[in-house]
Amino acid sequence: MKAYFKNKAVVGGIFMMIFYQIVMIGITMSGYSAIPKNVDRLTMAIVNEDQQSGAQFVEQLKTQLPLRVVTNEPLEQAQKKLDNRDIQFIMHIPEDFSKNLAAQGEQVRLDFFINESNPAAINSTMQSIATKVSSQISAQIQKGSIETLLQGMNVPEDQSKQVAESLVSKVMANIVSTNTPPAGMHNQMAPMFLTIASYVGAMIYSMISSVALNQLKAKVGKWNAFLSLQGVHMVLSLIAPLVGLSIYFGFHGYGAETFLKMWMVHSLGMLVAIEFTSVCGLLFGQAGMVLNLPLMLLQTIACGAVMPQDMMPGFFKAFSYISPMFYAVQLDYNMLFGGGKTFEYVLGLALVGVGALIINLFIHQFKPVKAAEVEGKPATELQYM
Repeated sequence: MKAYFKNKAVVGGIFMMIFYQIVMIGITMSGYSAIPKNVDRLTMAIVNEDQQSGAQFVEQLKTQLPLRVVTNEPLEQAQKKLDNRDIQFIMHIPEDFSKNLAAQGEQVRLDFFINESNPAAINSTMQSIATKVSSQISAQIQKGSIETLLQGMNVPEDQSKQVAESLVSKVMANIVSTNTPPAGMHNQMAPMFLTIASYVGAMIYSMISSVALNQLKAKVGKWNAFLSLQGVHMVLSLIAPLVGLSIYFGFHGYGAETFLKMWMVHSLGMLVAIEFTSVCGLLFGQAGMVLNLPLMLLQTIACGAVMPQDMMPGFFKAFSYISPMFYAVQLDYNMLFGGGKTFEYVLGLALVGVGALIINLFIHQFKPVKAAEVEGKPATELQYM
C-alpha cells in the first residue's frame, strides 16, 4: 500500500480528487448564492398609458416590487429592450384602465410581457411577480383604496362603494410571452447543455493537441507546427459540432435553416473554446488542466444559462465578458427561441477568440523548444526556432 502512496500518478490523482471538491463547491456555492438574493438587480419597465389613475398605481408598485423599476420607456422601446434581455419584465397599463375600473361589468386588463428566451428560473420569477402585482391591485381595490379615487371622478359615494365591492376580481393579468421555447425542460436547458458539451470537448482536445504541438515543432519547425495545428483546429471546429447538434435535433427538430445557423455558431464557439483553453495547455502542458477545470466551472455560472448577467455576483459578471460560454449560450437562445443583439454576441465571441489566439502566439514565440527525439536519441538541448 505504501508503494501506491509514493507513486507520483497516485499522488496526482489524490490531489485532483481534493482539488476538484474545493473548486466545484467553492465556485458553485459563491455563484448560486445570488439566487434569489440578487433579484433586486433585475429591471422591470412599467409603461403607463392611463392619464387618470395609472400614475397612482405606478408610485405604489415602485415601493412594493422587488425589482428595479423604470417608468420612462414607451411600450415599443421597452419591448425592444426586453427582446435584448436588457430588461426582464414589462407591465403595461392601458389607456382605458381608469375607464374600465369605474365601469360596472367591465374588467380591467393589465398586460405583462415576458421574454422566455431566458433562464427558466427567471421566467418563473417574472410570472410569479405578474400574479403578485395583479393580486396586490385587486387587494387595494377590495380594501377601498380606490373608493376615494372614484369619488374624485365625480362618482356618487354610494355608487363608489358598490363599485369598489364588486372589484374583487376586476383585474385580469394578461401575460404575453415572447420567444417561447418548445415544451420540455430539455429544450429550455439545451443552450447550456450544448455549449458545455462543446466546451468540455474542446478543452480536452486542446490539452492533447498542445502536447502534440510540443512533440512536432522540433521536427517540422516551430511555426510550421503551430500554423498547421491552427488549420486542424478550424477543420475540427466545423466537423465536431455536427455530432451534438444532430443528436439534439433528433429529439426536437427546428428545421434546416435553424440547424445551419446553430452549426455556424457552434463551429465558431468551438474554435474560440479551443483557443481559450489552449492558453493553459501551451503554458503548462497537461498540468494546464488544473487551471482549465476551474475556468470551466466558473463559466457554468457566468454563461447566463442559470441567471442573467445583471443578477450575477460581481466577479462572475466581470468574467462573463471574456467567457466563450456566455456568448455561445446567448447565441443559442437567439437561434433556437429568439432574441436580440445577435451581432453583438457574435462579435464578442470572435473577439475573445482573437484575444486568446494572440496570447497563444506570444506564448509560442517566447517558449523554448525542447529538441524532440531525433533518430531514437533524446536530446536535452534547448533551442529557439
